[in-house]
Amino acid sequence: MSNIKINPNFTSIEQVAGTYLNPTSASKPQGTLNGASFEEIFKQKMEAGSELKFSKHASQRLDDRNIKLSEEQSLRLEEGVQKASAKGITDSLVLVDTLAFIVNVPNQTVVTAMDQTESDENIFTNIDGAVIV
Repeated sequence: MSNIKINPNFTSIEQVAGTYLNPTSASKPQGTLNGASFEEIFKQKMEAGSELKFSKHASQRLDDRNIKLSEEQSLRLEEGVQKASAKGITDSLVLVDTLAFIVNVPNQTVVTAMDQTESDENIFTNIDGAVIV
């Protein structure tokens, strides 16, 4: 048997939930979390999640292949990842000029990078979408 004690003064499940799950709900405006609205929290999460990361492997490939991204190319890469995310792509090929990036979209992480002129076959595997920016 469990040690749960039931208070007979409760007349509905809402009272139980309000008392035990959200005891300070009366002091917060409805639709907020710690005083912040859903919209504010959503914007913060979107802005925090917009920073693109490079895996150790991708960073090594950039160095090995002497690939330097300009600020404009970096912005276009981020734009491509945002477009892939909007379409529900999880592993995307993002083409920026002659550069090719494989990106894990949910993690906002570039997995590998290459210059298209280096590849004879131009075959990309394990992706579910491509974006050209």
